[in-house]
Amino acid sequence: MLTLIAPLISGLFGLIDKTVEDKDQAAKIKARLQEMVLTGQIKEIEAAANVLVAEAKGESWLQRNWRPLLMVLFGLIVANNYLLAPYGLGQTLELPPDMWDLLKIGVGGYVVGRSVEKGVRVWKGGG
Repeated sequence: MLTLIAPLISGLFGLIDKTVEDKDQAAKIKARLQEMVLTGQIKEIEAAANVLVAEAKGESWLQRNWRPLLMVLFGLIVANNYLLAPYGLGQTLELPPDMWDLLKIGVGGYVVGRSVEKGVRVWKGGG
């Protein structure tokens, strides 16, 4: 199990470093995560990782692609607002703070998901 969790934790640490601006707060979050791993409280994170892996391997095209499609949509909105609209080629769309949070989580989830995918491959012996 540790072989599967290690890449996940590494990905989470990277995400924390990128999204938490206060370095002391980031260190506290990472310490708490390590504590959770050591005490076995990381089951929820492992379950979330399993959901991502199951979605990626799902039979339905929509099941496999809804997260990437959502990220593409967010990317289009950001491109419209910051690339097209300033030149008069598009209308600015309101970006609520929650959308930025979802975008950060989505990109982080992709990074963590890829780490989990690689971890599963190593865990199964496929290198």
